[in-house]
Formats: sequence, structure tokens, C-alpha cells
Amino acid sequence: MARRFGKIAIVASDAPEAQKAAANLVSRYGTHPPDEADAIVALGGDGLMLQTLHRFMGTGKPIYGMNRGSVGFLMNEFHENDLVDRLEEAERSVVHPLLMIAHDAAGMPHQARAINEVSMLRQTFQAAKLRVYVDGLVRLEELTADGLLVATPAGSTAYNLSANGPILPLNATLLALTPISAFRPRRWRGALLPDHARVRVDVLEADKRPVSAVADHTEFRSVTRVDIAMDRSVDLVMLHDPGHSLDERILREQFGY
Repeated sequence: MARRFGKIAIVASDAPEAQKAAANLVSRYGTHPPDEADAIVALGGDGLMLQTLHRFMGTGKPIYGMNRGSVGFLMNEFHENDLVDRLEEAERSVVHPLLMIAHDAAGMPHQARAINEVSMLRQTFQAAKLRVYVDGLVRLEELTADGLLVATPAGSTAYNLSANGPILPLNATLLALTPISAFRPRRWRGALLPDHARVRVDVLEADKRPVSAVADHTEFRSVTRVDIAMDRSVDLVMLHDPGHSLDERILREQFGY
């Protein structure tokens, strides 16, 4: 019987624990160049998983992560045994990234994609002042805050949760729009948006109150406007052991703190 993943590639973070695990797995199962592989086995933490998803974005290659890092929310438990069988039995989770287009003071656009969130952050001691549009309509005339973020369901348990944003089920057709340390309006706690919404954020008083825009780990500084929308043209595939799917982890997270 043909296997789904006849060729696997093993990649790892620079952490000694991850490098040691990679060497052991390669000796037992071998490895192929990532471009030739049917699946990628990523060893590390959530940071390595995000880097791997970004690296192979657009290829459709499924990523099976095993935790050899610190948090490992996106990862499976690490075991050296039965890797081939675990891959065959793994369940797929498909997510789409956010596309961010950030405009600088000269009006030049800069593009990046985010799997977790797009965030806008003050660059100095002064709070940012932001105007928020949703589908072309002004929904918040002026937000004074440390910043603002738009999170996907997959990223809702990351920075979004730390900023007191809601946890979203993976299959929810929603985005979380969450303020970061809002000063005015003081009672505004954010909004849930349909995932087809197009968000635009203008930076007010940009010269006096500079703001950076960050898509996961890609940052552009001193922006004046940021447009954010889900990019459905890109599928990101993660593999998880049965009973430990990303849906299950997100659900469990809501009862674990």
C-alpha cells in the first residue's frame, strides 16, 4: 500500500536539543531535500514552526512539527519511534495567512504575510493614534493605544490572547481585531470581524507618533497606513496526531488558564 508521504525532509532549529533530535531521526528514517519531499518534519518550538510555514508558503507541503522548543503550542509531542506511522495517521489543519500591505511616509507599499497576526505598534514613548476602517467604512475614528492587531484563528492564542483578545476556534470564519493597551476609547475591547473583511488602519500624527507594522516577524517602520486581509490563495497545511489537532488545542486553551 502506497504511503502518503514517501519522502520526508527533516529540519530543525539551532537549539542543541532540536539538533540532537534531528540527527537521531535522520539516522533512523533518512531525509530528503525539502524541495523534493512530500512532507516536512520540523523540530523546535512554535517559532521554528512559523519559520517553516513561511519558508514553504505557497508550496502546499504539509508540515509536521515535533516539540523540541519551549512552548510548542503548534507542535506534536516528540517521540523518535513510529514517525512514519504517525505521519500516515496525522490529521490535516489548513489555514490561510493574512496579507499586509504597509505604506511608508513616501507612499511606498511594502508587502508581507502573517500566519498569526498583523500588529501595529508605537515606536516611541508616545501612544499611537490610529483610525480604523472595515470594508471602507470608518468604524473607529480615533484609537489612542500602544497599538492594534488583527489575528487569525490560528494566531488567536498568541499575541492576541496576551493582549486580552478572544480565542477563536480554528474553523471559525472570523478575525480578531484587538487593541493593545488602549487609552481612548478606554472601554473599547476590540471586535470580531468576518474573515472576508478588509481592514485599513491609518496612522494619525505619524510624524509625531511613529508606528511600525509587523506581520509575524517581518517589520516595517514609520508607516502611515496598513491594509490587512486574509489571503485565500495560499493554503498552509499542518499535520497533527489524532486527538491533538489544532482545533482541540485551541478548545483546550479556553479552559486552561
